[in-house]
Amino acid sequence: MESGLPAPTPQQQANIEQILRAGWYLLELINEVLDLALVESGRLSMSIEPVRICEALTDCKTMMEPLASARGITLQFAPLDATCFAAVDRTRFKQVLVNLLSNAIKYNRPSGLVNVVCLPVGPGRVRIRVSDTGHGLPAAKLDQLFQPFNRLGQEEGVEHGTGIGLVVCKRLVELMGGQIGATSRQGNGSEFWIEINRAEPPLPEGAHSEPAQAPWPALRLAQSHHGRSVLYIEDNQANVELVTQIIARSPDVRLLLAGDGPHGVALAVAEVPDLVLMDMNLPGMDGLQAMQLLRENPVTRHIPVIALSANAMPHFVDRAIQAGCIRYLTKPIKLVEFVEALEAGFQAAQTPPATQISSHLAI
Repeated sequence: MESGLPAPTPQQQANIEQILRAGWYLLELINEVLDLALVESGRLSMSIEPVRICEALTDCKTMMEPLASARGITLQFAPLDATCFAAVDRTRFKQVLVNLLSNAIKYNRPSGLVNVVCLPVGPGRVRIRVSDTGHGLPAAKLDQLFQPFNRLGQEEGVEHGTGIGLVVCKRLVELMGGQIGATSRQGNGSEFWIEINRAEPPLPEGAHSEPAQAPWPALRLAQSHHGRSVLYIEDNQANVELVTQIIARSPDVRLLLAGDGPHGVALAVAEVPDLVLMDMNLPGMDGLQAMQLLRENPVTRHIPVIALSANAMPHFVDRAIQAGCIRYLTKPIKLVEFVEALEAGFQAAQTPPATQISSHLAI
């Protein structure tokens, strides 16, 4: 939708950006949730960096607004200091904030309020408070907040949960050198807070911001690729449709499709495309096996191959590169990265095979 013609309106563009931001964050969060065993074992690695607190809170607010709106809850954020940075793991920090905001929304009163305040406390520390206008908790239940799988009597309620969210938040905050706590009075709502270390702004300013996206017209393939052909070996129809739409923006490039390894290899021999996009997880014959057949055949051994896979494990990436792939892209496809890889693939197709191999080994 973002790359559609005519271009989306400013409001549509804002909505698309919100969907993309939330979607990528959700994917990242799912990947992180798979590491929960590492949290318990104490082997979870953290990437501590200066993170602008107001940006993290704004992102979390954007993600939580639909849930709050659906429940008639008002999100109120106090003015935030744009110069205040925290020394945290960016993803884990947002994971904690989203969990606290989600709980404040779900366990609030109808038409209630969630208030977020960020204030300096002591030397080199900052505290973020998330308060709600819910029913609150008695002292006995407050003492049980950070017990795993303890939902404090909410098991029969309408809200679903596992009772581990706050436990994970506590471990994450502590691993980032911070503290977490809560205060509550029955009938008067609850307040959760996290206290974390402040950080100096990164140098140069903005070094950790999202890379600028190229304007969509620039994401079309160069006109110099007239008459080029790309073979895409893929069994997932959603990925096929996406790649088809991207290639269609460059009418001078022909796209060939194959739904499995044997068909793809046969089509490569028959058509000798300039570039092959290879899904690594194919039915019957996986991408590495198909790569081997292409490399063994003198007709196809020179064709550059770009690997596409949802498997981002380093050893699997290394195997694909060693098998001869010039690039390895992980799914879901990032469009800017994908088009850049196609350009590199076509450039490699113009390079004599011996030079391709020596350049690949040098990398």
